[in-house]
Amino acid sequence: MKIVAQRVLRSSVSVGSEVIGEIGRGLMILFGAEKGDGDAAVDALAEKILNLRIFADDQGKMNRSCLDVKGGILVVSQFTLAGDCSRGRRPGFDHAAAPEEAERLYRNFVAKLAESKLNVQEGRFGADMQVELFNDGPVTFILER
Repeated sequence: MKIVAQRVLRSSVSVGSEVIGEIGRGLMILFGAEKGDGDAAVDALAEKILNLRIFADDQGKMNRSCLDVKGGILVVSQFTLAGDCSRGRRPGFDHAAAPEEAERLYRNFVAKLAESKLNVQEGRFGADMQVELFNDGPVTFILER
């Protein structure tokens, strides 16, 4: 499982001309599931995202979590995170989880985050989406399990 977490001042996701998810200050998450990923990885990464101290405290030091600042979280599925670009010029997707399993893991991840009572928004699994974000910092982290 791979996650790209970006600290944002605002972010939104649209399908066509319809905005389907939108947050203010918080985290924009790209979520990719790979073969062999399971619920333990979902639980660990959701806990990590909620508690990762990447927001500034009063002294400007990264010392606060999304929970601490009551930030929003926008989660967008992105199977291309499982892409392998190590050979040739066309990415291979042999490591990507099957669509049904990837969607199940994605839904579980979103549900785990929503238990926090933060504003958790999401994209539409499998859809062609347009994502806008105003990166804060920029601060971007890649997490894997």
